[in-house]
Amino acid sequence: MTEGNSHSASRCFFFGAKMAVTVACRPGCVLQRTFSWPNAGFPRPTSSRTCRGPLFLISIERYAKDLGFGIYFPEAIHASDNLYDATVSDGDCKLRVTIHPSLNPLVERNELRCGCQLKNVTFSHISELEDRNEGDGCPTYRLVNLEVDVEAGCDAGLDKFCGIDLDTMPWFGLEEANRPSLLPLRARRSSYLPMWNNQDYYGDMWRDTAPVHPRANSESDSGAVPEDVQPTVTLEDVRRAFLCRSRAIRGILIVRVLHKSRLFYYGKAERNCECPYKAILEVADRSGQVTVVLWNTLCMDWYRSVHPGSTLRLARYRVKESYNSRMGEKEEDNIEISLNSRNPSADISIIPKMDVLPQWHLPHTPYTFHCGKEILSCLLGSTFDIIGVVVFVGRAERTRNKDSQGAELCEYRWLRLDDGTTDQPIMVKLFSTSQPEVHSNIHPLSVLVCTDVQLLGVTPDRATSFQYLTNTSLTQVYCTGSGHHSAMPYRRLHPVRRFIQWLQTVDESRALGRAVIGGFFTYPPLPVSLEKYMRNRNAHFIESSQLRQGCQSRQLLHSSGTETPLAPRPIFRSPGAARRSTEPGLVSGGQLRREAEKLQYRERRTFAIQATVTAVSHVRAGEEEGSALTDWTTQSTPTSGAPAARPSPPISITLSPRSPRLRVRQGQLGCGRSPKRRLFCSAETPRKRPALPLHSTQQTDAEGDSERDFSLWDASMEFLDKNEEEDESDEEDSGSSVSFATVPTSPVSPHGSQLGLARAARETFPRRFCAQRRAVQTAAVGLQPGCLQETLPRGKLDTFVTADCYDGHYTLILRALTDSVMIDALFLPGSPGNLHWCPYPHPHNNSWEAILSHGSFSPSSPPPAPSDLIAMAMQLTSQRLVCVLEVCQLGGGRLEVVLIRAFPLRD
Repeated sequence: MTEGNSHSASRCFFFGAKMAVTVACRPGCVLQRTFSWPNAGFPRPTSSRTCRGPLFLISIERYAKDLGFGIYFPEAIHASDNLYDATVSDGDCKLRVTIHPSLNPLVERNELRCGCQLKNVTFSHISELEDRNEGDGCPTYRLVNLEVDVEAGCDAGLDKFCGIDLDTMPWFGLEEANRPSLLPLRARRSSYLPMWNNQDYYGDMWRDTAPVHPRANSESDSGAVPEDVQPTVTLEDVRRAFLCRSRAIRGILIVRVLHKSRLFYYGKAERNCECPYKAILEVADRSGQVTVVLWNTLCMDWYRSVHPGSTLRLARYRVKESYNSRMGEKEEDNIEISLNSRNPSADISIIPKMDVLPQWHLPHTPYTFHCGKEILSCLLGSTFDIIGVVVFVGRAERTRNKDSQGAELCEYRWLRLDDGTTDQPIMVKLFSTSQPEVHSNIHPLSVLVCTDVQLLGVTPDRATSFQYLTNTSLTQVYCTGSGHHSAMPYRRLHPVRRFIQWLQTVDESRALGRAVIGGFFTYPPLPVSLEKYMRNRNAHFIESSQLRQGCQSRQLLHSSGTETPLAPRPIFRSPGAARRSTEPGLVSGGQLRREAEKLQYRERRTFAIQATVTAVSHVRAGEEEGSALTDWTTQSTPTSGAPAARPSPPISITLSPRSPRLRVRQGQLGCGRSPKRRLFCSAETPRKRPALPLHSTQQTDAEGDSERDFSLWDASMEFLDKNEEEDESDEEDSGSSVSFATVPTSPVSPHGSQLGLARAARETFPRRFCAQRRAVQTAAVGLQPGCLQETLPRGKLDTFVTADCYDGHYTLILRALTDSVMIDALFLPGSPGNLHWCPYPHPHNNSWEAILSHGSFSPSSPPPAPSDLIAMAMQLTSQRLVCVLEVCQLGGGRLEVVLIRAFPLRD
């Protein structure tokens, strides 16, 4: 940064003067040159303006369009349902703009991302009639055209604003002390949406503490009985009065929250609801159980402060027939209680624990913990709670949920837990639970509690089955570091205490050696034959349909009208439960290309295609960025557009016996430090930094000193550090010895018409967990943030060591049989002893056909060396295959294609 720009923020201040006038005296301001206004009266230009100088994108925020969309963008009626507001800066000041919907694909593919440098940016003026931000005086514009300056690099914004506090940078067109409105610019919405899903909350308007003053009575409540003279009633009293169709009962309810759902966002382009949210609470008192629905702005006020176990005082509520009763899905009539911000304005308060009276006889929060051994014998569809230590956290991905409400992208991650009761992994496909702060703290070696998870599974053949857990809509997660464990009632339960006792005996060095984060992961494994794959696919569709109908019929609970027992646990459909049933059948190469072009950032889909293999190569771990080790190309004459055979480089190979056990790289465990008990120092958190950090290699060296020490022992103590007396009363050296001469390769396929990457992207291979820098590592494998302050350098992920389970990958170049489209598909076979990519449990002869159909090497013998396997690749010549591909859009135009199965086609 030049000396002139280093003081740019301070030079923008001119007390008592308009910002436009202040900036006009400074010819270096790019925005001022673009919007050169003739006087201080701010007569706005009537035509579009193009900014030739560099601008930087420092924030981007998403919201749903409403009925006013056609006024702002009459030529974009058929665009997506999302709108994006952005903040751009020239280094001197900031300007809020709305991105034209025609540019949405750039945002949705993460090509237009925070930190990128823009050029040739064209702005269109917003007229007075269109401007909804009355009173703030900030000029607003549409951004209708732009170019992302690829040559400047992905970290241009981080370099430009290194060490600068963006919050103190002035806004263009405003006086120094003023700020523009922080609400959406082109729709009447009360808040922005999260960047990549609709299930989380986002923004400071979502209160993290309960409102101090009760909500004032609305005009419609003027005739209501004063609250201090209203009696306390039970849920059964309310239910009986409603069913008798008598005058609405008025009284105060004292209830305990048993379950809390995730947020439901129902905003649509054809609706003008400013806060289209609802949340479901399952509550109970001594007389029964009922559903409470929080609507609209009450979600923003209360959702974050109400938790399972909270005691609520409710007044001015509405009673109506429950959803299931209206749908005719229950023989017994039932009710639900609606809490609204008006007509009437609900009165809600949280009763502190010390003020809860024993004579209320409120039920305890129900928990049903199952350990890993017990899960193996549970029926599919069962719902229960689990606790375990995290040993693997996958990268964040998105899948499209298609149902009667349309298509929606849902964010999820794979987790692997261990509780010491079984050798079988506890696999969890965790979707959003509207707890973004908790999810951001989930990392290996953290203790995780998941409530109300549902057991799913597949049976590829009669002798093999795979189980995993996933969300219901009532799932809540509690993680080490979030401060929940010590306050939650489950810590008193025997299954939890038994787990904590086991946790305190775990060898942390061994646990650290197994901890893995990020990278490609797929589960459960597919069958090993084409016939079984197609049969399993059809069976899964039928099972998903039946499960979906069953889950929808049990969405809302009814109170029984008696003191005990409480109603059984509710089951909600998982956001991605029906994903496989919506995947297409066999596709052509052209169809695959078209579907791949529709994928949004980190969206993942499964496709099946008929193809032949034209070339095979292997890339060793640590050389993904530059070198292919060996390759083989079919001898058949390439068709037009097919890759030409590359000359094999001279190879010098020294092979040592391959150990079937998980290999550990000596001297690199824990990022260069020997693991020691209670000596885990961690990194800086990238959340809401007041100023961008220095962008240099020195930052990495200092990352291990900013957080407190942490260990599994400390994690276990979170369950024991409050009122413990009260609780007792309640109950081969992976340094490869294979040496190859290498040839340079491109990071992307050298053939412009091919799909996929010629080598694995940095997001593809897993990393060894680094406890000293866990916060940064967790953020590095996450999704792209929406503001520059939370953005990490693009290469930050490369500062973490590759996991020991990854020792390289194969790349197979596929040619579609239907239209000869070429595909670069990565192949990551499981191997014996690999605890991350486990081999399929059926032995085979390690031929190419067997390896591709099983997706792994044989579990009963050491895998062949890459050079030997390449030498055997002639087995694939002219072999017609049905290839199952996992396709994921990694952002920035990078398409990851991973081959997980290839079944031979028989005549």
